[in-house]
Amino acid sequence: MKTMRIWFACVFGLVLSMVFGWSYGFFAVLLPAFIIVRADDWHCSLITQMVFGIIWVTLEVNFISGFLQPYPFLMTVAVAMLFLSKCIAMTKPSGYLFGFTGLLVGSITLNFISYPNFDIEEFTLTLWVSALAIYPICALAYYLFPEPVREAEDRASHISNGAVQHDHIGLLRQTAMGWSISMLAFLIFQFGDLSDSLSAQASIFVVLTPMTFIGSMAAAKIRISGTFLGCLAGMAIQLGLSSWANNGLLFLMAYAIAAGFFARLLSLGGVKSGLGFSALAALSVPLTTAFQPGQQDAFFSILYRFSSITLAVILTSLAIWLTHCVLVRVIKSPAECR
Repeated sequence: MKTMRIWFACVFGLVLSMVFGWSYGFFAVLLPAFIIVRADDWHCSLITQMVFGIIWVTLEVNFISGFLQPYPFLMTVAVAMLFLSKCIAMTKPSGYLFGFTGLLVGSITLNFISYPNFDIEEFTLTLWVSALAIYPICALAYYLFPEPVREAEDRASHISNGAVQHDHIGLLRQTAMGWSISMLAFLIFQFGDLSDSLSAQASIFVVLTPMTFIGSMAAAKIRISGTFLGCLAGMAIQLGLSSWANNGLLFLMAYAIAAGFFARLLSLGGVKSGLGFSALAALSVPLTTAFQPGQQDAFFSILYRFSSITLAVILTSLAIWLTHCVLVRVIKSPAECR
């Protein structure tokens, strides 16, 4: 049933984005799936944590850009404090989802507002609506495809938030690593003309999600492999539909078929779950942003997505390795100092 819930959430999210014409409709697809993967039954608190994290960080970013954008040094200091608070939240199980969504959405928004043609109001409103849509999408998914009674009892109240427990020194290293890579990404995207690299930027934080060196290296491999599968599926939809791609019903059916395979991977947990989510993102983002039926296909956008993500993941892995080596030498436990 978990596979069906994820599949329904993805397809229904896409339907909503198509009907209302949301510019960033992939949020309505990916955010509900992100929640359903982590909970086998309805958990309003988990959804609220994500929604609150998204709304709160967009308010913070709007405040920072509105008052401090003319002052680069002060803005950098404010962003550093913002990212530090999110990294600290990620080290705590109760605040992991709040911290991760804040770090990811905050970084993307800060990158976008540095470009004069970007409409921050439209982006913020679309993001808020997509976040609030998580409630009805997830509610319908859990209602239409409930967990079998026996399995529900065995896994009641089970929520996987991805936080990793460590000792005090380990938590300090986690926080320092997350903050260092986040600030490095912020500076690179501020100075570079990378407005079309949203997927590459998101990949940095997906790889950083485990907050550990070993976990990040594993996430890097999964991210590249999953992106390849998703891009391959997106190209297959483009080539398969060809001139019929402007037919909304056929497009939706093709997407639903591809999403079904990735929903199955997501429901299996572990490495396969990470593979499925990366593939689902690689499938959904180009088809909801670059693809315009009858006007513009997403073929070259998909190629660019895969190449940019691969490069970003490789460079992020290198940065994480270097940061890990430095932190191990600088931040030592009493036992290591002997």
